[in-house]
Amino acid sequence: MKALISNDDGITASGILAAKKAVDELCDTYVVAPETQQSGIGHALTLYEPLRVNEYTLKDGSLGYGVSGTPTDAVTIGLFEILSEHPDIMISGINTGYNLGKAELTTSGTLGAAIEAASFGIPTIAISQEVIRDDIKFENGEVEIDFNFATKMLNKIAKIVLKKGLPEGIDLLNVNIPENPINEEFEVVTLGKRMYTPIIHERLDPRGKPYYWIGGEPYDFDEPGSDGYELRKEHKTTVTPLKIDLTSDMSSLKEWLK
Repeated sequence: MKALISNDDGITASGILAAKKAVDELCDTYVVAPETQQSGIGHALTLYEPLRVNEYTLKDGSLGYGVSGTPTDAVTIGLFEILSEHPDIMISGINTGYNLGKAELTTSGTLGAAIEAASFGIPTIAISQEVIRDDIKFENGEVEIDFNFATKMLNKIAKIVLKKGLPEGIDLLNVNIPENPINEEFEVVTLGKRMYTPIIHERLDPRGKPYYWIGGEPYDFDEPGSDGYELRKEHKTTVTPLKIDLTSDMSSLKEWLK
């Protein structure tokens, strides 16, 4: 069996090694990821400049491939250039910081990589770990995070996926690991409304002209049973089943158009 592993934090990120460790005993692993931090890039694909692929010796001594582009670029290169056949499973992560809610899910590079793999029918897991420290969420390379629990949970769910595949109608799983878990169970949840409430910071450059930083505060109004509530309030490991088909109710639209 083979596993393709990617992320949006970069080829040298600590989380991608934790993901590799989780499935090393289960299958042959291929790590193909962006060379640099790509958080917030979503499902973007590079079309207007060439891509470079460089070999990296990862911290565990194994070989990895760094791609000079987006997470989607890395998955595309992995699937159609580096691997000779599609893998049995694809894992995106382990991301530094959670990926929750409807609003920001498609801006996530972690989910962008996962969606690309899932679009080819590959059973896919996107996995992220909650972190309290904002200063390490967007770092390149190693971060001081204990991924041991996330690795254990990823190993557990990867075994199930490799044995059974994903249920009919589910293209990928979005898994979020709490910083202080209460147990080793998976809580199946819906998507909450948002991950953050946007905050725009306006500042002035040396010439007195305004510029802006987009920031945000964690959204705090999710209902019980949603990913945001169960992860942040209840400290449970959450799993949300996702499908790529965004088609809504066609019959209601046909009636509306009459």
